[in-house]
Amino acid sequence: QVQLVESGGGSVQAGGSLKLSCAASGFSFSSRCMGWFRQAPGKEREVVAIILTDGGSTYYADSVKDRFTISEDNAKKTVYLRMNSLNPEDTAMYYCAANPTRRSYCFPEHLSGSDYWGRGTQVTVSS
Repeated sequence: QVQLVESGGGSVQAGGSLKLSCAASGFSFSSRCMGWFRQAPGKEREVVAIILTDGGSTYYADSVKDRFTISEDNAKKTVYLRMNSLNPEDTAMYYCAANPTRRSYCFPEHLSGSDYWGRGTQVTVSS
């Protein structure tokens, strides 16, 4: 049974930092597409960052490039999202997604249609 559990959200002031974690279980962690999406009130869900686990490629939305970093710990089966220089536009519910199919590459569409999502962790940035 695939499970994704997010943690690390919270409230920070603009310019602050947070680190989100997504602990995965129920599937092999190696060479899998995993990532973070977010959804703000009244807006559609959007991709934030994705990673092909086991040292593979990464992808970032333009709005978070150079501020956010996605990483993984294979031993802990955990994906992280380090968020720096946060601004109020980053306020959203952040969701972890996974595609348990083994892959050699990973694009946002491999996750956006996935059946496997965490429950989300709220990030609120005040000005």
